[in-house]
Amino acid sequence: MTTRSPSRAAARAASAPTIRRTLLAAGLGLATWLGAKPLRAAPKTLRIGYQKYGTLVLLKARGTLEKALAGQGVAVAWSEFPSGPPLLEALNAGAIDFGSAGEAPPIFAQAASPELRYVAAEPPAPRGEAILVPKDSPIRTVADLRGKTIALNKGSNVHALLLRALEKAGVPYEAVNTAFLAPADANAAFVRGSVDAWAIWDPYQAAAERATGARTLTSAEGLAPNRQFYLASRTITETAPGLVVAVLDAIAGVDAWAKDNTAAVAAELAPSVGIPAAVLAVALERQSYGVAPLDAEAVAEQQRIADSFHALKLIPKPIRVSDAVWTPPARNG
Repeated sequence: MTTRSPSRAAARAASAPTIRRTLLAAGLGLATWLGAKPLRAAPKTLRIGYQKYGTLVLLKARGTLEKALAGQGVAVAWSEFPSGPPLLEALNAGAIDFGSAGEAPPIFAQAASPELRYVAAEPPAPRGEAILVPKDSPIRTVADLRGKTIALNKGSNVHALLLRALEKAGVPYEAVNTAFLAPADANAAFVRGSVDAWAIWDPYQAAAERATGARTLTSAEGLAPNRQFYLASRTITETAPGLVVAVLDAIAGVDAWAKDNTAAVAAELAPSVGIPAAVLAVALERQSYGVAPLDAEAVAEQQRIADSFHALKLIPKPIRVSDAVWTPPARNG
């Protein structure tokens, strides 16, 4: 297991309460919103989409958000999704109010609808996604992928990683074959040998490394940040911003606990994820913690990905990422 250096641990510890401090500085602490602006316009149920792995799973298991909203008469409904793209399709369709996804899914979602809003992000975690090849594969460099078949989830965070890796290696995107498969199907294809490589994220990445001895052709280090974004519907940010603040505050609390309790988090997640705790611990060491508002660097990086996707005609029109970034309103009075 990788051991974090004291400087990195200190940085993560310092970043965990950033969202809380920022919202308080803007006059948008949960207590301020709930006290000064009761949730009269809020829905009776806040609908959250989550994936099998990540902070939202822990938030669901710990029940802290339900406790925070119970006094306001707001319930929380949770819906599980296999990956970011279908989760954000549901958000665009009005089926959920809040969720999380990696870098690429919000770009596809914004290109399809003006409903999506970026509300926060975790710090980069580039070791948490990679392009894998079988342990005995003759493929040794990204350049060797020319003419080969790569499994990936279309529109997911690893779609952006693949573009960057190929670009750096001087391989045109059109020079590789892409097999768009959900993680479970991609894993089966990878094990069978019907694809040459697999672009995938943790914890599936860690599971493949442990189960098959899969070799990392390249991680996202030096290629893509691999940020986790928190996203909400435009409707909920406009009609009930206090609910958004409540969720982010609860996420900050879970982050603060999780960053120093890897073994406990792995044990808690293992039953729902279906991956042994020892494997999850490896993935968690590659995860980042410290939810905060998007900074200029995050927005600029997303814009670069969006521009690349448009140039390759993966999205139908150019988008401006900054149009979808939520800015908490100033305190009344």
